[in-house]
Amino acid sequence: MDTLANLLAGNAKHAAAFDDRFDDVQDAQHPEAVTVCCSDSRVLQDAMWDNADPGRLFTCGNIGNRVVQRTAAGEAVSGDVLYPIAHTDTETAIVVGHTGCGAVTATYDALTGELSDAAGIEHCIDLLKPHLESGVERLPADTDRAAAINRLVEYNVDRQVEFLAASDDVPASVELVGAVYDFQDAYGGDRGEVHVVNVDGETDPTTLRDDNPEIADRIDRLWTY
Repeated sequence: MDTLANLLAGNAKHAAAFDDRFDDVQDAQHPEAVTVCCSDSRVLQDAMWDNADPGRLFTCGNIGNRVVQRTAAGEAVSGDVLYPIAHTDTETAIVVGHTGCGAVTATYDALTGELSDAAGIEHCIDLLKPHLESGVERLPADTDRAAAINRLVEYNVDRQVEFLAASDDVPASVELVGAVYDFQDAYGGDRGEVHVVNVDGETDPTTLRDDNPEIADRIDRLWTY
């Protein structure tokens, strides 16, 4: 119970600090953005934005930062992601991958060899495989494993943004952003920086910087394909 006791002690500090921050959001929420992050323990979903305001961000987490959900009618935008867009007037959706992603690594292994894991994990990987297969095929032959994974992280973010853009359930007015959270020094900035790689389907860094000068210094890519 030591882990739980430590977590509850931390929660007591949180509750004391946040006691009066729920006054305006107790009965309704209208978050500025929905973020879809990998549920990796190293990806700090609110802390990466320095967010301490309840009601500001609607955070979704799963392995591989997927927006895709399999339904009886085929693939659809996950209800977790769609809910704030459909019901809370949220007009920005941000897909956040991260360097060294285990789900992308497992998908790469499944596409290039064999993967054997628990059924629930394989289900998640199976959702990623059709969206990453073409990316694996495009990798230069001399790309080492670590570089391949981090390039496929960007490719996965692009495909998730693309899926949102193609969905009739997501209004065209919703701004779609793809980003990568870096704690492996892959992008050359500080560890924990978020690097924007995609805005509304545009992935060319030069075009993105020209179109978004206010965030030009945070736009970067490891791979253009």
